[in-house]
Amino acid sequence: MLDTGIDVPEVVNLVFFKIVRSKTKFWQMLGRGTRLCPDLFGPGRHKDRFLVFDFCQNFEFFNQNPAVTEGALGASLGEKLFRARLDLVGELDQIDDKPDIEPLIALRKGVAAHLFDEVAGMSLDNFIVRPQRRFVERFQVKDAWDKLTPEDRAELAEHVAGLPSTIVDDDLAAKQFDYLILMTQLAVLRADPAFVALQSRIMSIASQLEELGNVPMVATEMELILEVQTDEYWEGINLPILETLRRRLRKLVKLIEPDARNIIYTDFEDEIGAGVDIVLPIAATGTDKARFLMKVRHFLTQHKDHITIQKLKRNEQLTSQDLAELERIFVEEGVGSADDLDRIRSEGGLGLFIRSLVGLDREAAKRALAEFMDGRTMTANQIEFIDLIIDHLTDRGVMDPRWLYESPFTDIDDQGVSGLFPAADVQALVQLLNEVRGRAAA
Repeated sequence: MLDTGIDVPEVVNLVFFKIVRSKTKFWQMLGRGTRLCPDLFGPGRHKDRFLVFDFCQNFEFFNQNPAVTEGALGASLGEKLFRARLDLVGELDQIDDKPDIEPLIALRKGVAAHLFDEVAGMSLDNFIVRPQRRFVERFQVKDAWDKLTPEDRAELAEHVAGLPSTIVDDDLAAKQFDYLILMTQLAVLRADPAFVALQSRIMSIASQLEELGNVPMVATEMELILEVQTDEYWEGINLPILETLRRRLRKLVKLIEPDARNIIYTDFEDEIGAGVDIVLPIAATGTDKARFLMKVRHFLTQHKDHITIQKLKRNEQLTSQDLAELERIFVEEGVGSADDLDRIRSEGGLGLFIRSLVGLDREAAKRALAEFMDGRTMTANQIEFIDLIIDHLTDRGVMDPRWLYESPFTDIDDQGVSGLFPAADVQALVQLLNEVRGRAAA
């Protein structure tokens, strides 16, 4: 039940009692037992193993290294609401010859205003929103909602729907009722046979509200609640009537108590067969990464004025003597073991590892890009692209050239660096980034 997000170092026994076919989920579950715990079994007897009781043959399944997919998560209710409102706006935009067009124009304006407010509340500083910055910024302009083309709606549905916003409605029941009414409005516009089932659900909700007539806020809307349950109400149903219904009843729906569930009693004896040891070759053990990084950062804070660390921050070339001295202090002060150093060397070396934690001085990052920029007349987008590189080097110290083709760089141009610079300039940028990386390795 506590398979993710739980950090209890003392845990030494895990019970797998559900079938898991997601490799990510499987390793998250195993991770509950991998937390190190000093002196758990007595002084000097540290936690060095944990035991898994797997009743669903998950180990056997993953031991065969099957080809699995992580699958796709279902859309959230907020995302469904966003897309349903987009569909409603699209349907309303196609109506231009009805005699009662004014109420529909007012409805379209209200729905578009709600969507605009939601997009306007999306912060570009949010790491989830930032990759979609180009689309979000475009629709944070109010005029963009005056007329949405099918292409606009497709972009909003694919890239913007479901992104976090400061416009939050925590009333789940009200949002579910909003979605029900939206789908009913769409069914009316499209003459969809699903209208009958949707109508039945709304009438059922009204019936349940009727039973709460002693609640003052329900009693205030009792006339409407009773009317919704009549055939006459639905004979002339239209979108403005449904919108009025949504606005007046949405806050009441949360008062409906969920149906009671029948208790089922069983009488049988659990039986457990003989246990079998399963060796999982892909299992990995090692240092608790979070704690290791915490110790390293503490070490770097204490030695921030060390000449080697300063050279790393200033983008100066390290020597083998610089690294040897740093490794000696690293081990002597108990920051990491020889095994940790071997692992760090295999991943690029201690210089690159520390550079990734301390970053570059911003002035050093600017100097590194100054030679490239000298003599070039650059567009606004090219300057913004270079500023992103400087930001990245300041934060992380080094940069893999492949990142020039990933977000946030592709937020400026879909083709990344190749969409903004000629091939010769791209090659010069790649060489520059490799030189910055090389200075951190003796």
